[in-house]
Amino acid sequence: MDFMRLGFQLLCASAARGRLSILIFHRVLPRQDEIFPDDVHAQRFDQICTWLKQWFEVLPLDQAGKMLAEGRLPTRACCITFDDGYADNHEVALPILQKHGLTATFFIATGFLGGGRMWNDTVIESVRHCRQQELDFGAHGRYALTDLAARRAAIEAIIGKIKYLPVAERLAASNELLERSGVQLGEHLMMGTDGVRGLRDAGMQIGAHTVSHPILARTESQIARQEILDSKRYLEDLLAQDCSLFAYPNGKPGRDYLPEHVDMVRELGFKTAVSTSWGASGAGADPLQLQRFTPWDQGKGAFGLRLMRNLLA
Repeated sequence: MDFMRLGFQLLCASAARGRLSILIFHRVLPRQDEIFPDDVHAQRFDQICTWLKQWFEVLPLDQAGKMLAEGRLPTRACCITFDDGYADNHEVALPILQKHGLTATFFIATGFLGGGRMWNDTVIESVRHCRQQELDFGAHGRYALTDLAARRAAIEAIIGKIKYLPVAERLAASNELLERSGVQLGEHLMMGTDGVRGLRDAGMQIGAHTVSHPILARTESQIARQEILDSKRYLEDLLAQDCSLFAYPNGKPGRDYLPEHVDMVRELGFKTAVSTSWGASGAGADPLQLQRFTPWDQGKGAFGLRLMRNLLA
């Protein structure tokens, strides 16, 4: 007997009745990353999909959002989502989802399609491949790169320092880091348009995630609205279908986006939108601010227990 499945059955029939668990992912690497060994890779994602299929009824996000709003969400309802539009979503994650017969929603930051690289990946890859033992990042400090742990600490510190800069300054800072590292980056980490169409053709759902992934709360209102609208229009033109799903960049309410941005999303015709606020959404939840969470535990029991606690958050 799968005792974890039984636990979810009991929990979702009582204290967590009518709550929707939405899991958030970004990349699914082909193999384990030596600097970030806890990041999701193919073998681990396959394991997670196995557990989710055992424990939950995995639903398309638009369907789950509608059923939640109407008070008819199935017991043990769950959705799988991905942010940003990495190429490995199509190349690595999709075959695993298909193997398990699961569906997912992919939120695309449209400005990076076709060979773009997000600023945080510029930071990660600059530090990863830098041959120096210490990296001088000018006004942003100096960082030891003596071993894998030091490189990870440097990456986390640098991302933390420049994450909330305005988009142009953040991009300039990441490009400055790349130049100072002496690294030549040619790897294309993001999907092309064929990848987005391929996901749609495989039965996956596609949602908007702005154009350049700005922190909306730090962005002029008119520009923020245009970012949201342009990403929606781009995807609708690309796929010849309505785009009604949205994910707020970074996604922490009150810090990364504000009530005015929720109003923008509503006015622009989105039906369901997701944040990165931990917890599971229940009756009366705002369909344009559904919560998301992913346990980071490696073992089945610990992963399941943390997911249970999130259901009750």
